[in-house]
Order: sequence, then C-alpha cells, then structure tokens
Amino acid sequence: RVAGMKCLLALAVGFLALAAASQGPLQRRVVRDVLEYFHSRSNVQFLFREQSVEGAIEREDSSGTFVQLRVNLVQTACGKRTQRRQSCKTVESRRKPACLACYKFDNSDVPRVLDKYQNCGPSHHLAVKEIKHRDEAECRAVEEAGKSTDALYLPGMFAFSKGLP
Repeated sequence: RVAGMKCLLALAVGFLALAAASQGPLQRRVVRDVLEYFHSRSNVQFLFREQSVEGAIEREDSSGTFVQLRVNLVQTACGKRTQRRQSCKTVESRRKPACLACYKFDNSDVPRVLDKYQNCGPSHHLAVKEIKHRDEAECRAVEEAGKSTDALYLPGMFAFSKGLP
C-alpha cells in the first residue's frame, strides 16, 4: 500500500516536471513576470506560487512572438517579503487568483517586450463576459504590436493628418 502511494507520488512529481519542461523560455519568462507583477500590488500581503498554466498560446510572425497564457496562483503561508521562498507551504483553503497575460516579444537574440497586458483577479472574475471581452481586445492589440503600420489601418489613425488650408 505504501509502495503504491510512493509510486503515485513519484508519478505526480514527474508529471509536474514534465509540465514545466514543456513551457518554452518565453512562457517561463511571462510566468515569472506575472508573479512579479502580482506581488507588486499593495493589497497582496502573502507570497503566491504558480499552481498551473492553462491555455498557453505561442505564435510567431515576422514582427515577433506573441505569448498568451492564464496562470493560476495559490497562496502560501509566507509573507511576500520572505527571503527563503522555497520552504513556503501552500495554503489550500485560501484564495486562488488567476492572471491572464498577453506578451509580444521582438525577434532579437534576447527578446525584448514590445507590448504586454496583464489582468489578475479571482478566477471567477476573469470569466465575467465584460471582462473577458476587454481582455480579448487588449490581447489582440498586444499581438499587433510591432507589425508594419503601412499595411495596417487603425480607426482614427489619420484623423488629424490634414491641417487647415
């Protein structure tokens, strides 16, 4: 019975390692950035960890790489200023916020962020229709960053291009 539990635990740990390995370097960078952004908020008192990443999208085009993902967080028992973060235990009964992140990176050797959008809140909050529509619009705008403007017409782009005679 104990051997079965150990085998199951080893399988679970292996699966988590595989999930982390399947994320590309840009996705790992976005997750780190999202955690940094979340912890920088004044109303966050505790340290949070990445619990899971869902719906990861990574698309490349001539202007760079677009990354979109949803990071589910879990609260730990440590304050956010804790130095030895690896020993912080998660608190299952606490709130589990989710963050939507959309990033556009350029094509350089060390990719620079051209544009980004982050929205964190209670996971049910991100499912509200109005917020979902705003998130989708913001992410579309982020994905367009860096594309050639001569091929793209945006409403209002030429509104003030003609002066008075």
